[in-house]
Amino acid sequence: MFEVGFTEIILILGIALVVLGPEKLPKVAREVGRWLGRARAMARQLKSQLDEEVIKTDRDWSRPEPKHPPPRPGTPDPAAERPSPQGEAAAAEPTSPEAAQTPPAPAQPAESPAEGGPAGDPATGTRQAP
Repeated sequence: MFEVGFTEIILILGIALVVLGPEKLPKVAREVGRWLGRARAMARQLKSQLDEEVIKTDRDWSRPEPKHPPPRPGTPDPAAERPSPQGEAAAAEPTSPEAAQTPPAPAQPAESPAEGGPAGDPATGTRQAP
């Protein structure tokens, strides 16, 4: 696109020597060299930072995302707060001494003989005589 050959460089140096003179030309050349060095260093630093970001992003995308983040130190684990099924059954049982000593109520037959229906063992289907 924009090419500067050897002849163009010689022509630019000749014009600079005539315009600036032999006293100022070395100082100007030194300053131009410093600015070019700084520009190259900044470009190199920007390129390395961009490369690091691209590598970091690729590494983050290739790593599978955890389903649940690990708990932070000092915070309670939410899974430990959930009661277990045995804990729910134990919580439903009475805790007072009077309630613990009360026997369970006897099972009632499906139909009693006082109501005029058949009475018997519902599991076996047998009938008892009145």
